[in-house]
Amino acid sequence: MTTVSRKPASSPRELTRAADRASFIYLERCTIHRDGNAITAEDAEGTTHIPSATIGTLLLGPGTRITHQAMSVLGETGAGVVWTGEHGVRYYAAGRALSRSAALAEAQASRWANRRTRLDTARAMYQLRFPDEDPSGCTRQELLGREGRRVKDCYRAQAQRTGIPWHGRRYTPGDFASGDPVNQAITAAAQATYGIAHAVTAALGCSPALGFVHSGHELSFVLDIADLYKTQVGIPVAFDAAAASPEDVGARTRRALRDRIHELRLLDRIVTDIHHLLLPDHTTPAAHDDTDEVTLQTDRDLHVTAGINHDLESSW
Repeated sequence: MTTVSRKPASSPRELTRAADRASFIYLERCTIHRDGNAITAEDAEGTTHIPSATIGTLLLGPGTRITHQAMSVLGETGAGVVWTGEHGVRYYAAGRALSRSAALAEAQASRWANRRTRLDTARAMYQLRFPDEDPSGCTRQELLGREGRRVKDCYRAQAQRTGIPWHGRRYTPGDFASGDPVNQAITAAAQATYGIAHAVTAALGCSPALGFVHSGHELSFVLDIADLYKTQVGIPVAFDAAAASPEDVGARTRRALRDRIHELRLLDRIVTDIHHLLLPDHTTPAAHDDTDEVTLQTDRDLHVTAGINHDLESSW
């Protein structure tokens, strides 16, 4: 007897927009299954139903087990899934894009492939991070230098605000516990933000690999987007968590970050910022983003209807 739900997959119009979803949900020590188009989390205290289409990113902590059908519905609804350990967050899988349009992916590839527009986009990213500066005319080296100084200033300002002794950013990849509490909190906030940025990037149909600041990595664009909110959101939350207590600082940082993201409606902002960066003349999603429309390219860069035989067509 099949265990596959008889309820059909949701259409694009039925899915919750990425901007309207919960930023992330963290589960641990439970079994996750599927019930219709929802997932269920079962533990010693009972069973909780969670509508899968309302999840931006599902964080699976220690002690979790998830069924194939649960992963299937998460993929159908475009939710990101992250397996987490006790010492940080790693992003391993994403669902299909919520948008059925290739407009953002094509715009991203076009801007990335041209050296001038690639630099223009990097400058626009810098101005989104630091709107009080004008990066027009800056070289990449100048952008990197300015960014480095601003981040250092942010660390010092947050240390002074919270009263935490600050001895610089110290992080050993793969060894979360080697850092002091504030460095652990910064790492936890950064990794969680990468997961959220990856989920939104995938939901919009963009390529995670085609970055404008970062390069050479499968998540270059994800790192670009996550860094837009580092000094305003991630670093202040991390210092607040570390100042409150050194105990369980990673988990507390993630919970505080979740609350801050909800308060700022950050998912909505990420979607808007990506559209602004890749389609600066059209900063809102096209009305046909949720329809399955396939066209064919022509020699004159026109688009003609797909699904028919064009053997007798000669007008293009």
